[in-house]
Amino acid sequence: MHVSEARGVILLAAEERDIPITEYTPNQVKQAVTGSGRADKHQVQEMVRRLLRLQEIPRPDDAADGLAIALCHINMVR
Repeated sequence: MHVSEARGVILLAAEERDIPITEYTPNQVKQAVTGSGRADKHQVQEMVRRLLRLQEIPRPDDAADGLAIALCHINMVR
């Protein structure tokens, strides 16, 4: 199964259960986490590490990306 197919299944399942879905652009995530929509991947990873008081940058990169999106969402719903 391709990522786009899995995404479609998840969106459909959420819709059928009235679960709200929120999506953010990469620039929105970067802005929320680093203060700059032009931040590079390493800057985002480093800010995730600092904001969550972690000793190391989360690995793999997808984990840091997911945490950055979660931090963005927290900032947006406040």
